[in-house]
Amino acid sequence: MADHDLTGFTKSTFTHDGATRRVLRRGTGPAVIIMAEVPGITPKVLAFAERVADAGCTAVLPVLFGTPGRDADPATAGWSRTARALASTMWQVCVSREFTLLATGRSSRVVGWLRALAAAEHERCGGPGVGAVGMCLTGGFALAMATDERMLAPVLSQPSLPLPCTAGRAGSIDIGPQELAVVRGRCEREGLQVLGLRFKGDRLVPGDRFAFLRRELGDAFVAVELEDAAAAPQSPLPAHSVLTEHLVDEPGQPTRQALDTVLDLFREKLLPGTGADASA
Repeated sequence: MADHDLTGFTKSTFTHDGATRRVLRRGTGPAVIIMAEVPGITPKVLAFAERVADAGCTAVLPVLFGTPGRDADPATAGWSRTARALASTMWQVCVSREFTLLATGRSSRVVGWLRALAAAEHERCGGPGVGAVGMCLTGGFALAMATDERMLAPVLSQPSLPLPCTAGRAGSIDIGPQELAVVRGRCEREGLQVLGLRFKGDRLVPGDRFAFLRRELGDAFVAVELEDAAAAPQSPLPAHSVLTEHLVDEPGQPTRQALDTVLDLFREKLLPGTGADASA
């Protein structure tokens, strides 16, 4: 897949608490905040955003790191370019105070900015609330954003923080205990549903992390756990990115079914009357 020139996406900026970041948008309808994985908003992340827009929502992509539209798939861009993109982005993330990579029981500071963006997009786009998808490094951000009652459809795709280099970190996720208690309360009182996606063999997203979420959120946490063999075979990277790099976009494929589950959640929660059960 070649670089994407961002055609079809509008460009703007959003400022909160002194921090200004670029934002890409596509579509109309209730907002879904899409937080890209490392190395950034790749063509496959943009393709996912197009599917969200086609479902009837406004896809909102904050530029948290990387170069939007740049292809970083080693199968098409080459290993050298991919390695440079990954190294550059990880350096950017590691030196930033906005991201917490290792600490347990703490949300990254950027989550406050993301909550403010979601609130502004809800006001802009309307609807009953907003959705969010976090991927890899940003996966847990969608959970922490759910402390805001406007967040109705949080999706955690391969949530990888804190990096699982110890058993304690593997069995936790990057959210503070008080914030987690708020989310748990919303699940109990409001029926909030949290959707999680992972490949079973993904070392960055160990099974203990999803077990932790099941204990904390009960039946409100809905886990989609896929066999590694379901990942796109043309990707030279280990099975990891359910909705993007390792998606097999064909009917009946497990990753396509996972994608459809995400889109159905947005339809159900943000577009009443158009969800998977609308015709029942």
